[in-house]
Amino acid sequence: MPIDVTCPGCHKRFKVSDKFAGQKGPCPQCKTVMEIPKLEDQVVIHAPDETSGPKDAKGRSVLKTAKKKDAKFNPIMAGAVGGVVLLMLLAAFLLRGQEEKSIVALAGGAVLLGPLIAWAGYPILRDNELEPYSGGEAWLRALGCGLAMAAGWGVYCYIGYYFGGGDWPIRQLEMVHMLFAVGFALAIGGLAAFVAFDLEPLNAALLAGFYFVVTVALRLVMDLPALPGLVT
Repeated sequence: MPIDVTCPGCHKRFKVSDKFAGQKGPCPQCKTVMEIPKLEDQVVIHAPDETSGPKDAKGRSVLKTAKKKDAKFNPIMAGAVGGVVLLMLLAAFLLRGQEEKSIVALAGGAVLLGPLIAWAGYPILRDNELEPYSGGEAWLRALGCGLAMAAGWGVYCYIGYYFGGGDWPIRQLEMVHMLFAVGFALAIGGLAAFVAFDLEPLNAALLAGFYFVVTVALRLVMDLPALPGLVT
């Protein structure tokens, strides 16, 4: 049986007859003197034991290696998400200057966009080393994550209402209170994304941040301040 040998000098690999096992000899490439491994020193890789485990009627193993699945990009669903976002922007434009209706539309838009953005962002930001969520499970997790991100806006409004003197809609906030409210809202969204999708902390924060950027864009289209309480 030929013996696999690697020269310690030039690292060339070659085979020698087993009759030279345990002897010394020069490398045919660089002439470095080396010792040929003994037969008992050879590494033997054994095939999987097919005698154990469940078998079919013909005695063949029914165990199969699980293949890693990857998240697939769904152009139809991605187009649907993009269409909903465009419709929301159109509705926001039509409601420009109607503050009371705008607030209701913003609340509905925040709740509607949350799960859609969470679902669309997950395949991009997920950890490729983990098995992806798909189908109904992915949608349930996106729903929970999206509603939590929308709740972040609710927390912002509550903090703004509390520190803004009890005015509604929120008219003016000190910058420190506004930053506190924004940080709290982003923390809620990021934590929701982290828990729902097993994202890395940075990627979870990016998903929550993207959601808030989209909702802020809706406010700007409605001719409202980027943040409630921001005086321009």
